[in-house]
Amino acid sequence: MDVITKTRGYLIGQLSNLTSVNIETIRYYERIGIMPKPDRTSGGNRLYNDRQLKRLVFIRRSRELGFSIEEIRALLKMVDGSNFSCAEVHAMTTEHLTSVKKKIASLKKLEKVLSSMATQCSRGDVPECPVVDALFEG
Repeated sequence: MDVITKTRGYLIGQLSNLTSVNIETIRYYERIGIMPKPDRTSGGNRLYNDRQLKRLVFIRRSRELGFSIEEIRALLKMVDGSNFSCAEVHAMTTEHLTSVKKKIASLKKLEKVLSSMATQCSRGDVPECPVVDALFEG
C-alpha cells in the first residue's frame, strides 16, 4: 500500500481491487445512495475509508446472495440506524429464501420444458422444427 492509503484511505481502484467490485458499480452504488459519497483528494479523486470498505463488502456479499438493491437498502437502513433486531433481519432473510425457492422451482420447470423440447429435435435439414413449433404454441 502506498502512503495515501495507509494514512488517509483508499482510491477507487484500490477499493475495487480489495472488494472485487467493479469501479463503475461502485460509482453506481454512490449514485443510488447505498454507498455514501466519499471524500475527495485535492486532485478530485474519490478517497474511501475503512467504514466504506466494509459497507461495500456488505453490499457485494448481499448481491451475491441474491438480495435486490431495495432489500439491501432496507438492511442498510436498519444497520445505519442501529435500531434493528435479529428477528427483523431473520424475517427479511426468510422472505428472501422463500423467493429463492420459488425461483429454483420455476427454473426446474424451465429445465424440464427445454429438455423436452431439445429431445424432440431431430437436428435435420427439414423446415419443421419442434423447438420453434413449441415456442409458437405458447
